[in-house]
Amino acid sequence: MILLYSPKISPRLKYALNLIFRDIYGLKYELTDDKQVFVAYTGAKISYAYQPFSDELFIQAKGLLFETGIADQEIMVFNWKNTKAFFSVGPKSSLPFDIFSASFFLASRYEEYLPHIRDIYDRFDAQVSLAYSYGFLHQPVVNQWAKCFKEVIQQRFPDLKFPEKKYRFISSIDIDNAYAYLEKGFVRTVGGLSKSILTFNFTELKDRIKVLIGTMKDPYDTYDFQLELQKKYKMDYLYFILLGDYGENDKNISIQSKKFRSLIKSLGDYAQVGIHPSYGSNDSNSQLAKEVARLSSVTNREVTKSRQHFLKIRLPDTYRNLRELDIMEDYTMGYASDYGFRAGLCTPFFFYDLDLEMETQLKVFPFALMEGTLKYYLKISPEKAMTYIRPLIDQVKEVDGVFISLWHNDSINDQGLWKGWQKVYIDMVEYASVDGH
Repeated sequence: MILLYSPKISPRLKYALNLIFRDIYGLKYELTDDKQVFVAYTGAKISYAYQPFSDELFIQAKGLLFETGIADQEIMVFNWKNTKAFFSVGPKSSLPFDIFSASFFLASRYEEYLPHIRDIYDRFDAQVSLAYSYGFLHQPVVNQWAKCFKEVIQQRFPDLKFPEKKYRFISSIDIDNAYAYLEKGFVRTVGGLSKSILTFNFTELKDRIKVLIGTMKDPYDTYDFQLELQKKYKMDYLYFILLGDYGENDKNISIQSKKFRSLIKSLGDYAQVGIHPSYGSNDSNSQLAKEVARLSSVTNREVTKSRQHFLKIRLPDTYRNLRELDIMEDYTMGYASDYGFRAGLCTPFFFYDLDLEMETQLKVFPFALMEGTLKYYLKISPEKAMTYIRPLIDQVKEVDGVFISLWHNDSINDQGLWKGWQKVYIDMVEYASVDGH
């Protein structure tokens, strides 16, 4: 156990300490604002204030954690160790920056509450983030800071034992469109056939007919392949199912389809299944509730996991809506336009509601990579993809974090637009499945 002192105990400070000591270290701590208790304590202890008492392990406070409300922050990013840091402090501090304020700023997504330009899908874009602007988006900086801080603590208190943490890999799959040709209904099927004829796409026309008459497997049906990989590498699998009403950005199979319902049930037999809230649900709580109820009715289980379709988050509204429906875990924390660590973390953490100034019960699982980011946004070929993926995995392994990838069932089919990407997925799974130690 470690004792921490601060002259002021605030919800923000508690959250930042929980983030570092509980979520990343798995270490118990106590917090006090009583100077006499702190001075008298003979075990491992750290003071967090504007000035130290004497020569204790001291982290100088910058002030953000003692504030309330949201205001522009003066941030100067500087090089530190092999990464970047900000909120620099004086020479008396055991670290050259306020690790708790900096970690809070990133994990709370403070910058997403400030005025900013949103992209065409009404999202906070990677390119307007502090991490992208200063070149540390591709590093789990909060975990890296915590690792360095742990070394400082251990040097000062060699008898203090930290719990062992292990690297994990989770392969998550979004099912935006369960089948390319099957279960589309009469109107969509006839429309698809007509479009192939009118555009002279006779290869697609031939494939569609073969699938419909049962002589060829649907190209988006990659589920048996995924199951084989899961058995081979014994990895965690997560599926997020889009169950929204049909619309411009929501085009999955109807929940009335018996084949689709059977697929969802079978996936739930060997993996965890969560909801993929539709694009249309962002402006309708009742629509979100309807979709959660649909999944629950198929699986006969409570729905506790979620990832937003189009990765669309508006804080704090999106996360509040999820909690109202008893969603406990969200896997949306990442960007579409670039890979890396949106919150600076590769460890699950709890969402802090800045408007309410409180830590919530919603646990956020940040993903590091989406295959569509590499292909569509960064224009990276499948032959070069692993040169971007391996360093990302290595960094997560180095800090004993959780590497979460985001793929889609159709991107693993090794056909058409995704020719060559199945091998990338296999190589990624093989590399990510190896323990970092």
